[in-house]
Amino acid sequence: MGYQEFWQSYREEVEERFPLVEERLEQIESEETVAVRWRGYFRHTAAFLRRLCLLEEEIYAGILQSGNLQVGLPGFFANKSLEELQSLNLELYEDILPGHYGQSYGNPAYAAEQLGDGYGKLLGMLYADIRSLIPYAFEGRNYELTIFGELLIQVYNCFEQEEQPQEKEIQQVIYWFYHDYSEVFMEISVQSQTNPELDFHVQAVMDSDLSDLRYLYRYGAYISANEIKVAEFLNSMAEEEIQAMADTYTEGYRIGFAVTGKDLSKKEYVDLRYPIGFERMMRVAVNNFREMGLQPVVSRNGETSFSGRGNGGLSVTGTSPNRQYDYDHKSDKAAYFDKAFVERRLEALRTAYEERKEAAALYAGPAVVETFGEEGFAPESCAWAYQLDSRQQKLNVYSAGQSMEITNEYIRGEERSFTIISYPIPEIGEDFEEIFAKTAEVNTLDYKLYQTMQQKLIDVLDKGVSVHVTGKGKNNTDLTVALHPLENPARQTNFENCVADVNIPVGEVFTSPLLKGTEGHLYVTQVFLNGMKYLDLELDFKDGMVCGYSCRNFASEQENQKFLKENLLKHHDTLPLGEFAIGTNTTAYRMGVDYQIQDKLPILIAEKTGPHFAVGDTCYSWAEDTPVFNPDGKEIVARDNEVSILRKEDTSKAYYNCHTDITIPYDELDRIAVILQDGSREDIIRDGKFVVAGTEALNQPLQ
Repeated sequence: MGYQEFWQSYREEVEERFPLVEERLEQIESEETVAVRWRGYFRHTAAFLRRLCLLEEEIYAGILQSGNLQVGLPGFFANKSLEELQSLNLELYEDILPGHYGQSYGNPAYAAEQLGDGYGKLLGMLYADIRSLIPYAFEGRNYELTIFGELLIQVYNCFEQEEQPQEKEIQQVIYWFYHDYSEVFMEISVQSQTNPELDFHVQAVMDSDLSDLRYLYRYGAYISANEIKVAEFLNSMAEEEIQAMADTYTEGYRIGFAVTGKDLSKKEYVDLRYPIGFERMMRVAVNNFREMGLQPVVSRNGETSFSGRGNGGLSVTGTSPNRQYDYDHKSDKAAYFDKAFVERRLEALRTAYEERKEAAALYAGPAVVETFGEEGFAPESCAWAYQLDSRQQKLNVYSAGQSMEITNEYIRGEERSFTIISYPIPEIGEDFEEIFAKTAEVNTLDYKLYQTMQQKLIDVLDKGVSVHVTGKGKNNTDLTVALHPLENPARQTNFENCVADVNIPVGEVFTSPLLKGTEGHLYVTQVFLNGMKYLDLELDFKDGMVCGYSCRNFASEQENQKFLKENLLKHHDTLPLGEFAIGTNTTAYRMGVDYQIQDKLPILIAEKTGPHFAVGDTCYSWAEDTPVFNPDGKEIVARDNEVSILRKEDTSKAYYNCHTDITIPYDELDRIAVILQDGSREDIIRDGKFVVAGTEALNQPLQ
């Protein structure tokens, strides 16, 4: 069964309904059966959705006409010029671009102004979900277009009544839509994770003529100058350079299984996650993975409020047309998020995995390519955007934990792995090509050299009962991290010697600290986490748990607390210190300084440019019982803490389903000292420089 065959059953289900939806949407565009106040919204939204329906028909006809395309473009794209496709792309996304956002129903403030606070929230959320269907039109998925069209029509019918509908009536229509279609949405999500025949994205990578940049528009995603310039730049690179990039990426994945003793030969599916524009590298990577016996899959998440829009769940990404729009709509599920819905969603997830349990067991994990270089984004708070209330926040934590537990039943954490690698995009500035080359160099540093130097650091760290970290200058960090006792130091270690495998580039030693005895204050002047900038971030810890937090993103402390609770603590009241690490990639740090891009480095690289502290789960979550060994043969025993060990009693108490790294750069670092059993100290870093014998080479880029 191929991609089109998979969707055929869905197409047949709506074969008669789809044209009826199109016809009704067209009528809404001109009729006057609702009050003037609502008319503009429904006409605009119906016209947009009908535009997607007509576009889907034209694209799907071109796909059928092209048949089994080997190299080139499906008919619709082959018959359009690059300029025509660019114009279409702008037409689909310009409504939410920053220059138009003030007058968009996608803007919660504008929707509230035009439609009233309550109605504006509901109808603005519905509009955002309908906008999320753009990629589906390009994939020939008229099923989703049909059912969302029926939802819009049902809501419209409520406003055709003589009396204005109550907000609760509209909310219930939306609620039951997501409740009733949960099973379908979860089935498609799990299928995309475990069925290589859903190969729409893989076809774009493997079958397109990548020298013809029209291929970029096959996805239906917003295409900016970043995607175009990256594709052009990769096209200009020598074949051996592309091969080296792909080899680093795929070898990291393979080594990740090898160093943790996991059997890759038991797996069949690798989950590709990549930025649009990197197809030339991904084509080589797909061939590399196939040589390992792995077929590519591309998970589908994150488009609608149901699956987490605005929370970074998409597998194939382009530059966001408007990050404020993403931020404003990241909690839209609050419109219908209650206990009954959550239980229905969890039931649907389990059913979907149960139907695919043999295939799910063959899933190896994600192989991720990330990008960095966008201008820092400091979100603005919008009073009219949906927010999870306190009850929903607790429910969200429960839902995430249960979802992970169900997933782990079918895709065992101790059997899967991952890899992540990152490259810059042109938005980083005029030195893009130099920075790209430097990043490629950073990604391919001699891991054996780092492995040796990092082992010397570990030898000192393993003498200690705790580690004391202090900042300098404005940075007032003063934090003590407690270490696990080693019963047999000859065979055991606290710190993993991390080289270039799952987390590329090379360069860190890390541990899961003991929580009891981990105390103090962490401060960072500026840090970029999960796509958002944090200013003057401060965290206080008591027995390893966050007991206080603040930042300076907003004028009011209330807004700062709310921002951190939602985006850093992920709605938890507190989080443990799940990881303490010392980054050793001073070359990456130097790159950041030389090109003045420290604030743009992704956490993947930034975490290697100084000590970092992760709040949330440990690095070994869901796989704590799997033995892990360093190259010297010692077992890393610090895989648990006092929270994660609760999994033996109740997994819901053991995991927070988040892990966020916060790095102190070397220039804000005073000292890292190991505190020995007798109370004496041995420095690892002093005045921002490594002082352990045999690690002097790490200081060269810091001069």
